[in-house]
Amino acid sequence: MSKPFLAAAIQIRSGLDQEKNLQQASALIEQAAAKGAKFIATPEMTTLLDRKPRRLFDALPGGEDQQIIKDFAALAKRLQIHLLLGSAPIVLSREPRKAANRSFLFGPDGICLARYDKIHMFDVDLPNGEQWKESSIYQPGEQIISAKTELAMIGLSICYDLRFAQLYRKLAREGAEILCVPSAFTVPTGKAHWEILLRARAIETGSYVIAPAQGGEHEDGRTTYGHSMIIAPWGEVLAHLDHDEPGFCLAEIDLKTVHETRQQIPSLTYPDVV
Repeated sequence: MSKPFLAAAIQIRSGLDQEKNLQQASALIEQAAAKGAKFIATPEMTTLLDRKPRRLFDALPGGEDQQIIKDFAALAKRLQIHLLLGSAPIVLSREPRKAANRSFLFGPDGICLARYDKIHMFDVDLPNGEQWKESSIYQPGEQIISAKTELAMIGLSICYDLRFAQLYRKLAREGAEILCVPSAFTVPTGKAHWEILLRARAIETGSYVIAPAQGGEHEDGRTTYGHSMIIAPWGEVLAHLDHDEPGFCLAEIDLKTVHETRQQIPSLTYPDVV
């Protein structure tokens, strides 16, 4: 079991300019690393946040051949940290237009330890009139992904995945001790459900939950909730931002707490009910 370490959840407001997004995220990552964070996570769509498909696809090369992804890998190596790039849009095909919403976990050597494609697509009609159909552009992933690192076993998810408890139960039963939920939550759903669901996932699985978020009014016209947070296995909010401005929060991760909590409430040992 690793020694306790500091983790950070980065909150940003990504826009249409990838270089500006990189600069904004990198500055906060460097500040968190300077305070001692060894694991740092950024939000969903860190590299580019754009709801207009044509403009999004015009801005990106095919596949993972994006300089900005290489830059985040290099940053992890330079700072000697584990870095979760919460997600980036990855073009899979241009005709028809299909992309992946993909997370990248980099080790302190800059090597990619894991990739995860968001499984659950945000296709909803909200009470305030907002309509989202993520599946019209993004192809859902098919694999549950966790990665064993020198710090912890880390389970990956993205945003709308948060509403599907069975995903986190499977991650925890496969050994995940930290569950990551990089997000770009809408304001109505964020106000109503963000903290409640995050704390529920921590309690249900006896895991730490690290939830970095986008926040504020974005160039593409959407508004996101912010309120990034880190939650302990018993459900306590260890650190959070009570706003939607760029910043970060820090908390100590002690894996002994995960194992103690799972011994006290051994719900993961029960078989799933069909």
